[in-house]
Amino acid sequence: MSQADQTDPANATVAETGHKVDWSTLPEDVFRVFEHRTAQNSAAYLLPTLKELQQRNPALTILDVGAGSASISASFANIVGPGGGRVTAVDINPVMLQRGKKLLADRYGVPIDGEDWITFLTADGHHLPFQDASFDIVHCHQVLAHNKGQAEILREMLRVTKPGGVVAAREGDMETEVFWPPLPGLLKFHEDLEVRVIRARGASTQSGRQLLSWALEANGGDRSKITTSFSVWSYSEPEERKMWAAGMVNGALNNPQVRESNIKSGILEADMDEMRDAWLEWQDRDDATLSMVQGEVLIKK
Repeated sequence: MSQADQTDPANATVAETGHKVDWSTLPEDVFRVFEHRTAQNSAAYLLPTLKELQQRNPALTILDVGAGSASISASFANIVGPGGGRVTAVDINPVMLQRGKKLLADRYGVPIDGEDWITFLTADGHHLPFQDASFDIVHCHQVLAHNKGQAEILREMLRVTKPGGVVAAREGDMETEVFWPPLPGLLKFHEDLEVRVIRARGASTQSGRQLLSWALEANGGDRSKITTSFSVWSYSEPEERKMWAAGMVNGALNNPQVRESNIKSGILEADMDEMRDAWLEWQDRDDATLSMVQGEVLIKK
């Protein structure tokens, strides 16, 4: 999740007005959008390097920055934990991290009170509470896309990375999001909610394509230590469409707190109703698709 400037870590800013939403009140549909993510489907670009480092040192240490409900962190722990490795998951929102503990138990059978494989900490990605050179791998996913000071976050991630280790980041490029059919309500959702909120945070709607620039700024311009790649996330299968549409509708449009915040941001109720109806139509259409380009970088320390 975002590590953006938030004074109350139990809440998250949902619009440029600064109004807050209590994440603990959101329905399960919202969290499914985050928690379907794993190392395999969201950090595949990192896994060959992870395996290589793990062969050299089975007791690999991984820091997951802006981990949210830690579904990716948990799958990292499932990879390195059996060999003596450890994962530390940090997020500014403790509500999300509590979900991560339960997810680790439910998905991988690791006891909630057993921290041999993973530790959860509340922390801001701009100011990580760790000594220099503490981790073999420092990872983030969809964190820079929701923040300003992206190079500063990467620089902080590099600081806590051990020599010979790697920083890994994967970020969506919002301006490449495409969907079919081009329903007017979905176009409004993209422009009036997604793009507006990201820009209001001082973040970028071109994060995927800017990732290399931020990496170069963070590591002092040494291009030889940076590997870049691009991939695409997409949703088209019936269950994927239902998951995504439910998350958008119940997280951004139907929730009373979020809806009130949207109204204060200047979004009309009629437009939100149109957006909701468009997502419901989209989820039920066999020809419906959605995709977005994802930029990826590996920065060697």
